Amino acid sequence: MKTDNVCKYLAEQYPESMARWLLNESPSSVKVLKTELIQEPVRADAIILLQIGNKILHVEFQTLPYSNPPLPYRMLQYWVLLYGKYWCQVEQIVVFLKEIKSPLVDESEFRYGKTRHSYRVIRLWEQDPATFMADPALLPFATLARNEESGELLQQVASEVAKIEEPQQRGTITTCAGVLAGLMHNENLVRQLFGGQIMEESSFYQYILKKGASQGEQVGLEKGRQQGRQQGRQQEAMSLIMSLLDHKLGELAPNLSERIGDLSTQKLEELGKALLDFAGVEDLVAWLNEQAPA
Repeated sequence: MKTDNVCKYLAEQYPESMARWLLNESPSSVKVLKTELIQEPVRADAIILLQIGNKILHVEFQTLPYSNPPLPYRMLQYWVLLYGKYWCQVEQIVVFLKEIKSPLVDESEFRYGKTRHSYRVIRLWEQDPATFMADPALLPFATLARNEESGELLQQVASEVAKIEEPQQRGTITTCAGVLAGLMHNENLVRQLFGGQIMEESSFYQYILKKGASQGEQVGLEKGRQQGRQQGRQQEAMSLIMSLLDHKLGELAPNLSERIGDLSTQKLEELGKALLDFAGVEDLVAWLNEQAPA
């Protein structure tokens, strides 16, 4: 998803700023670790690893709290893998980007029997925007911070971005702010304040093009935007459906998960309604066979 790319890009380009915000301290040195160094269990793009002295900072930026396996279990998996590799303190933080009314955004611990594993949770919409306004590298996150009037907040962010003197950095921060602001704010207002040629000239835009080209997915800007929005909606729908099915039916066989993964966004929405009446896995299989026989 584009939000994953934005957050990862900002962390890699401005690791000191990211560490100061998340740890409330000014580290003398910050090193970005490659995520390939660990055999992560779920999604490489969502992982940000920073080495600060003798400590590893593991950050997860999440748009929605739904995932399969559940986020608390994933955080436990990551901690075990990271500690087993580096044998040092591992601090974990989950940052939720998009405001949503779900108790899952309040969860900060894995519990099962006597096993307990805790991590920090930051809900961006509860944060003071002044925290991000003070550092140009963090301005994109200000678009999702606490506000009473979204238009006024975005105007303030755009004004601060315009003060960045270096053209390349200004273009990068403009692009990142526009992408993140699109999660919560009116699209026309976002385009008005953060759109334009300056976005196309930014290093982040070039980074996205390069990433798409390496995957054989180089497309025009408008087509890329449309495809990104569509993929984002499908991934969010997929995460929600898998979470609901896991809760109702238990862990699914790999072949069933693959068949669900092949469904369109519309079919996923239809499955979300149908699963309310499922009594067992056989009902899911029957529904899938009605859509497309195995």
